[in-house]
Amino acid sequence: MIVASIFLYIAVTLAIGFWASKRVKTTEDFTLAGKSLPMILVGVTIFATWFGPELIMGVPGHFVEHGLKGIITDNIGNSLCLILVGFFYARQLYRMNIVTLSDFFKLRYGKSVELATSLIYVYTYFFWIAAQFVALAYLFQSILGISIPNGIFLGATIVVIYTYIGGMWAVTFTDLIQSTLILIGLFIICTNILDETGGLAPIFADQPEGFYQFFPESGLYNWSDYLATWMAFGIGAIPAQEIYQRVFSAKSGNAGRNGVFLSALLLFVIGILPLIIGLGAAKLHPELMGADHGQNLIPDMVAQYNSIPVQMLFFGALISAILSTSSGAMLSPATIIGENLLKPNLPNISDGQLLRLTRISVIVIAFISCLFALNDTNIHGLVVSSSVLIMVCLLAPLTFGLYWKRSSTFGAWISMVLGALVWIASNYMDTLIHPTIYGTLVSCMAMILGSLLRPDNPKSLHGTI
Repeated sequence: MIVASIFLYIAVTLAIGFWASKRVKTTEDFTLAGKSLPMILVGVTIFATWFGPELIMGVPGHFVEHGLKGIITDNIGNSLCLILVGFFYARQLYRMNIVTLSDFFKLRYGKSVELATSLIYVYTYFFWIAAQFVALAYLFQSILGISIPNGIFLGATIVVIYTYIGGMWAVTFTDLIQSTLILIGLFIICTNILDETGGLAPIFADQPEGFYQFFPESGLYNWSDYLATWMAFGIGAIPAQEIYQRVFSAKSGNAGRNGVFLSALLLFVIGILPLIIGLGAAKLHPELMGADHGQNLIPDMVAQYNSIPVQMLFFGALISAILSTSSGAMLSPATIIGENLLKPNLPNISDGQLLRLTRISVIVIAFISCLFALNDTNIHGLVVSSSVLIMVCLLAPLTFGLYWKRSSTFGAWISMVLGALVWIASNYMDTLIHPTIYGTLVSCMAMILGSLLRPDNPKSLHGTI
């Protein structure tokens, strides 16, 4: 019955995708839903894109093992990032009437930087999409008993179909339905867990010493590692294309900005539920923490110790979360490939041809992401890897480009190159201070010094404050 219900849910999701495809007439419809989304839909689709397997499968086990410090990167960092985007980036970039962040880099620094940033974006998304496919594979293994490699390809196939046909319209409508299922499913599972544990107090009281320690031990290494956990998503995801693709899909700049704030609130509040479920599951069934650092803690607990209706509800909600994140993640690099890699090099291409190539890009991205997933099945590690690289390469050129008129193309280039090289070298040398900090600081310093040493000719920048 569980298997049948899961396949029924997937069939409904695909049907929504086919229905949404009727709205797709142009490339803008496919990538930005015709720039017509209200604030609520912007917020819900950002929430659904970021509330994926990392927060439901990766973080709870991490929280059980590491306590409060284990949720800084994801639960707190995600909300912090979105608040910063809402205050300092969303409306400013919306006013530029662009499709991707690579469009911003082209307008600000030229076509060569557009090309470089587009390649960086596409590469980093392989890690994040791979994490979603791994999560789907774990889920299919729990439900269907199939191997992880087969689960990766099955999950990728499902996501590709409805993303390919419906684009942002399909993503938006399915996100709304899937977010509702996520909230209902997690709330009921959490209620059941608390009934078995006798409430919240026994869960939080029975924790090891240091579990509630929010700040690190003294010492340069500990504080460096602590700061890096804040940076990973707190500022590292600020240049993430999937945020702005939804902002740019809004019907106005205010709707885009307020949608970002709404998503920050949803992520923080609803993100507490998997943490409570994870603690309760680990208390009731500690043996489930033994495999994969608890990555499958909650699904295994539900599958082994809950009734069939509860399992149907939970796995439907979990599939909802993963499909939402996967589809949104694949649409972003596909849009960049079409808008910033293909369109500039095919000047005579029609909009219909560009739409077709953008859709084909979804398939190519999914295939390469499958290869990444087969090579690394650590969900948390894959997600963090996708964020750190764009931080050390793109955060400084984006921020300085928006707020400092003297930012130059040369400054942007050496900021990206030196930030990445220092980060890689620091990882190789296993430095005392975290490589993320070195890479980000060098990227910012290089942006300033490079712009001062080799300034550009004065150029206008729409949206500069």
